[in-house]
Amino acid sequence: MAMSFLDILTLLAAGAGYTVLVTFSCIATGLVVGLTVAMLTRLHLGPLDFVLAAFTYVFRGIPVLVLLFMVFFGLPAMGLSVPPLVSMMLSLGLISGAYLAEVFRGALESVDANEIVAAEAMGMSRRQILFSIEVPQMLRFAVPGMVNEFTTVLKYSPFAYTVGIPEIMKHAMVLASTTLRGVEIYLAIGLLYFAIYKLMLAGVRAVERHYAIPGFHRD
Repeated sequence: MAMSFLDILTLLAAGAGYTVLVTFSCIATGLVVGLTVAMLTRLHLGPLDFVLAAFTYVFRGIPVLVLLFMVFFGLPAMGLSVPPLVSMMLSLGLISGAYLAEVFRGALESVDANEIVAAEAMGMSRRQILFSIEVPQMLRFAVPGMVNEFTTVLKYSPFAYTVGIPEIMKHAMVLASTTLRGVEIYLAIGLLYFAIYKLMLAGVRAVERHYAIPGFHRD
């Protein structure tokens, strides 16, 4: 019996769960790394500033696939076996974190300096100012950059098939080799990724609306 386009979509959707898992695991890693780097940089901790600057410079320049292979295939040669999902988190997640650190740094610089001066005049410590005044506003200002980086992570998630994770792309390659209907199969992949992107965007927008400042509208 001939396979319909709906059948192709259904078969490929079997890998969608792994794609979502990889994407959100790497996004979570990137958020933790990016926030940590941005906040430590804001505290101006002397020599650590150089280390943080070097981290963002180096990891923004490394191709995702190269770092993924270094982690998954290189570390076992040193006696460190890394599971596929952890390999993705240590490669795509760290690279995403380096980019998000710059997004958060720019958002922190958008916070009104007068508010910081007022907080200092009230006797608040540097850490209190950072976590009570700067970070809450930073997260609002950073939403556009965060959405852009989350989309990039989703687009790089197909690299997971190279380390054996059975996500959408791996299913597609197997299906394409057995049916020879590549155009329909990769069109179905595009539709599935677009659907995941729209769901992710809806989630981000819901969070943005929840934390929006009353009466404040971003252009």
